[in-house]
Amino acid sequence: MKVFKIVFGIQILAILLGLGLYLGKDYLFYKTVYYPNFGIHVPKNYTVHGIDVSRYQKLIDWKAVKEMKDKDVQLDFVFIKATEGNYWTDMFFKSNWRNAKEHNLIRGAYLYFHPNISGASQAQFFIKRVKIEKGDLPPVVDVEEENGRTKPQMVATLKNCLIALEAKYGMKPIIYCNIHYYKKYLKDDFGDYPFWIAHYGQLYRPRIDSKWHFWQYSCEGNVNGIKAHVDFNVFNGTKAQLLSLCKK
Repeated sequence: MKVFKIVFGIQILAILLGLGLYLGKDYLFYKTVYYPNFGIHVPKNYTVHGIDVSRYQKLIDWKAVKEMKDKDVQLDFVFIKATEGNYWTDMFFKSNWRNAKEHNLIRGAYLYFHPNISGASQAQFFIKRVKIEKGDLPPVVDVEEENGRTKPQMVATLKNCLIALEAKYGMKPIIYCNIHYYKKYLKDDFGDYPFWIAHYGQLYRPRIDSKWHFWQYSCEGNVNGIKAHVDFNVFNGTKAQLLSLCKK
């Protein structure tokens, strides 16, 4: 019986090791850590953390946001919704944009993209409302919908939007999307753009093979000064590397 237990134990260990090798070394060495004040598990081995906000978070106490710290994690950056399509501006954008900078958070503004509306007109609508200054992140295009468009139509419309934004700001825009949208529509045509990927329930990174810059890993975080749940993100690099993306 003792020999059987030893042999069985060795077999189990071999299976676990084989599973770890199959999934990749990251599953052996990376994990998440629970942060009680944020109310979520935060992936380890990232040093630059941030959130994204829109009208759903309503009025925000930015001083409390900046001062919040749980264990070794403090927020460094925030993405703020500015516009949607070519017809709607987030009612809290101006306040959030101003206050984020006043409280020394690295800020970025995003456009919620509609594939069935002219990409150039969406870019111009955003440009009229968002002034990107020294130290700000590039503009972000949030792509989540299909709106009855084919892949070639969506790709062409998105490219027109991105080209117009880059021409105005002199910075290559960031593309935000979820992991499934990326694989279905974007992976073949936008490889030279920075990506911000939404992929929840992962241990250490979004499950894409190409390079990525930001990872939205939770939509259920808690932050002092914000009454609603908040999306949490990490940057794939150091703070110096994050700053190098910003407007000079």
